[in-house]
Amino acid sequence: MSPFACATAVSLLLVSGCAAVPAPTSPGPAAPSPAAGDIVQAGTPGLRTRAAEVPRERIATPELQALFARMIDTMRRAPGVGLAGPQIGVPWRVIVLEDRAELMARATPEEVAERGRVAFGPRVFVNPVLRLVGEERASFFEGCLSVRGYVGVVARHLEVEVSGLDEHGVEQVWRVRGWPARILQHEVDHLDGTLYVDRMLTRSFANADLARALYGGKPAAEILRLLGP
Repeated sequence: MSPFACATAVSLLLVSGCAAVPAPTSPGPAAPSPAAGDIVQAGTPGLRTRAAEVPRERIATPELQALFARMIDTMRRAPGVGLAGPQIGVPWRVIVLEDRAELMARATPEEVAERGRVAFGPRVFVNPVLRLVGEERASFFEGCLSVRGYVGVVARHLEVEVSGLDEHGVEQVWRVRGWPARILQHEVDHLDGTLYVDRMLTRSFANADLARALYGGKPAAEILRLLGP
């Protein structure tokens, strides 16, 4: 998610590229080798296919450890709060996410509170499985560097639970609410070939700068009213 300081999305999933990762030997798909900093854009077939499971025995290899480190570094340089393998041309089910105080500082206290946004350190999930918790949902703008320069309002569950392996191959479970839950839903969608534009309120689709100018500082309910039915 990108740090788009609009009233409906203080922070959006900003996907960013990373250096090429050596292709796995076996099993697993061969990974393309994008140049450092390259970001796969909408229209690329790899963004519309389901990413492959990472064999557990490969997690400790130098290739995968380098991938995790580069994904986190690239996410921070963007700067962003989440990154998925397919967004950098790597067809594996790997996501990283982090939200930092300096990114949150771009938002007003009211915006931070409305989104349930909290700072947390870098997390790596390999082969994540997402479970939606409850029926509560909220609608906020999201953006993505794979759909560079645009944003749209997406309704997502307020609470989720994700399970998977960490960067050491250890099983982990994380139950979260608010903005971290939104980041997780956005990133796991990428692993299944889904972009936020597939889920957005279509009439909300807008140039990111224009959306910021029109809706910045307004609460989510007011923005939805302005967008119309």
